[in-house]
Amino acid sequence: MTDLSVAKTVTRQGLDVEAVRRDFPILTQCINNKPLVYLDNGASAQKPIAVLDAMDRYYREMHSNVHRGAHTLGDRATAAFEGARETVRGFLNAASTREIIWTRGTTEAINLVANGLAGKLQPDDEILVSRMEHHANIVPWQMLAERTGAKVVPVQVTHEGELDLDSFDQLLNDKTRILALTHVSNVLGTVNPIKSLVAKAKARGVFTVVDGAQAVPHFQPDVQAIDCDFYTFSAHKLFGPTGIGVLYGREALLEAMPPYQGGGEMIERVSFEKTTWNTLPYKFEAGTPAIAEAVGLGAAIDYLGTLDRVAMEAAEQALLARANALVATVPGMEVIGTARHKVPVMSFKIAGLHPSDIGTLLDQQGIAIRTGHHCAMPLMEFFGVPGTARASFAFYNTLDEVEQLFTALQKIQRLFA
Repeated sequence: MTDLSVAKTVTRQGLDVEAVRRDFPILTQCINNKPLVYLDNGASAQKPIAVLDAMDRYYREMHSNVHRGAHTLGDRATAAFEGARETVRGFLNAASTREIIWTRGTTEAINLVANGLAGKLQPDDEILVSRMEHHANIVPWQMLAERTGAKVVPVQVTHEGELDLDSFDQLLNDKTRILALTHVSNVLGTVNPIKSLVAKAKARGVFTVVDGAQAVPHFQPDVQAIDCDFYTFSAHKLFGPTGIGVLYGREALLEAMPPYQGGGEMIERVSFEKTTWNTLPYKFEAGTPAIAEAVGLGAAIDYLGTLDRVAMEAAEQALLARANALVATVPGMEVIGTARHKVPVMSFKIAGLHPSDIGTLLDQQGIAIRTGHHCAMPLMEFFGVPGTARASFAFYNTLDEVEQLFTALQKIQRLFA
């Protein structure tokens, strides 16, 4: 069996990981009398002190409803709230804050787009998705198809976990009206060639929707360079708070789309004869928004801006490389998804062990991973498994933690050998 204490061949120059870890207080605790090794970042990433402080400061110093308060606290809250929107605009390189819509998360954002595009579909039109999508980028389109008579068509994947580009080219046709694809697979870690796929779709006049939930924690997307119509992500995967997400939409399309929900803030004028809608982005933001959460997301993006993102990406790839090198040390371990271009996500199975048992036994050793179908049942069906164990890494994880994971997996495998 390979010695896990061998000298590491990959350095992580440019990122002081120990200093970064001090910014995340949750990482200092013990679980089951073991130091926490948090490897469930794909489900939800941890929050730096900067985010916690920003949200605390909002509640302590400026809490008020936004936009309509004729007082100082209202002005402070509105400035912080809209300042966060501008921060998100810059992060995505959107052309205007009118293109940045606050949502509860990626799921609501995709539902919003599906609702808004309903009038663009006719019976027998096709909505192209992939087999690697999260349920949040499948089910809303199925619901839309049921309403309109359209058809959801899946693009296949390869056994390496890459999008089957031949399948994509064959399925993209004159009936295709919407292309909805993940930028990065939450199960496989695969980074899809989203720019070229969007370009092919747009050449046919197809609406393009990109699920960026798993992409934004690992690299910074440029929506103008991608040239997609819609792009969405959730704050809690980007080291921000839960309960808030972002929909980027091309301004002209958002202007043409009907509101998703009715109520306060999204209106210009209400009468029993006729109600008119507010301007963008407020037309899609009915009710009191998640103000503190928006502030927290802005703080998360600002925090990431203090770090070297090139170094962060290199650090994460070093973690994945080390994990890949150690797979052979666990008899019966098989990685699901070996794409050439991946973020640091490793889904795996071990012969003779159920994924949930692996997760429970790792937790007893202080190691947090995710198990199950990962809201990707069609993908599990393709690989012929009920679910997998998944370790997903972030830039604050260490090479020692990777080795702790594999030491623990070796121990589990020996117990059941």
